[in-house]
Amino acid sequence: MSDVVALTRRLVSIPSHEDERDAGDAVASWLREETDATVHRDSGGNVIARRGDGPRSLALVGHHDVVPPADEQVDGDGYVVEERDGRLYGRGTADMKGSLAAAMVAFRDAAFDERTPAGVDPVDELVFASFVGEEQGGVGARAAIDEGFAPDFAVVGEGSTGYSVPGVTDVAVAHMGRRGSTLVASGEGAHASEPEAGDNAVYRACDAVDIVREMDAPETTVLGQHLDGTVSVTEIEGGSAWNVVPDRCTVTVDERTVPGERAPLERTESVEDVEWEVDQDLPPMACDDAAFADAVLAAARESQDGTPERVAKPHATDAGWLAAAGTTCVVCGAAEPGEAHTEHESVSIDVLERCERLYRRAAESLVR
Repeated sequence: MSDVVALTRRLVSIPSHEDERDAGDAVASWLREETDATVHRDSGGNVIARRGDGPRSLALVGHHDVVPPADEQVDGDGYVVEERDGRLYGRGTADMKGSLAAAMVAFRDAAFDERTPAGVDPVDELVFASFVGEEQGGVGARAAIDEGFAPDFAVVGEGSTGYSVPGVTDVAVAHMGRRGSTLVASGEGAHASEPEAGDNAVYRACDAVDIVREMDAPETTVLGQHLDGTVSVTEIEGGSAWNVVPDRCTVTVDERTVPGERAPLERTESVEDVEWEVDQDLPPMACDDAAFADAVLAAARESQDGTPERVAKPHATDAGWLAAAGTTCVVCGAAEPGEAHTEHESVSIDVLERCERLYRRAAESLVR
């Protein structure tokens, strides 16, 4: 059994959907036992390790929290981990303890020399980071950034396998963000037999919905990858009884954002007594350095038989928070579309071992 597979099995078996401390302890203890790196647990519970010392750094980034498991993914006090047909099954195998394990082994084994890809300035330090709270909106990443975590470059190990063609691990140079917001329409209640005595909040909400409906969703292109955003009304709630004119109505809007552009949802406030409130804003990501993206893509090509490509992801990741703070990011990892957060979550063992090679080669090509 390879080190990557053994470590994946160990990490996946540790519950981390409510309390990530035991999983973080396992990550930190492995790094202390297996490497000579400086290993640090910050105040948020993130695990950060460093090899080298210099002004410029490359980080291999993941997270050790997971979404709640299905009943069949739990056995006593631990999570079930099963191997069959060349895959590991269990909560967190794909999202993303498998890629996390691959990054840990690559962090340990990377050997540095003076070679760097053409057009890329070398970095002096290799960093590993495993965050808490990614599934809760990037809580750990934001806390780490607030405490000064600021690598120049990062490879974030979320899924990028199977985007161009099945089985190939691609390099995502951009991903969508998500902005969730609420339109709150206020009116004045009245008996429905005398509707003119009140102001119907549902009617005002519908006027605001019409504005959303006519909006063009933002779009952009990042290093040749086109991203189309979306804007959708997903919920509406108002009224208290069949015979009462409603004095309040709320509308939920889901917006998939693209780098640099947002839908002008503030226009909905042109409707009298409608307020627009942002509930969640997960930032998109755009790689701003083609040479760095190509260096990681070259490592991806050297690590597999297929032909990886630059791609874009539809999902937000911690790369969005890092990019917003000034880190140049790509996303590259073992998970395939449709695996994360499912009751049959799994990851290919071959792809896990491929990702370890990919991360190691990327580090070796960039760190001197």
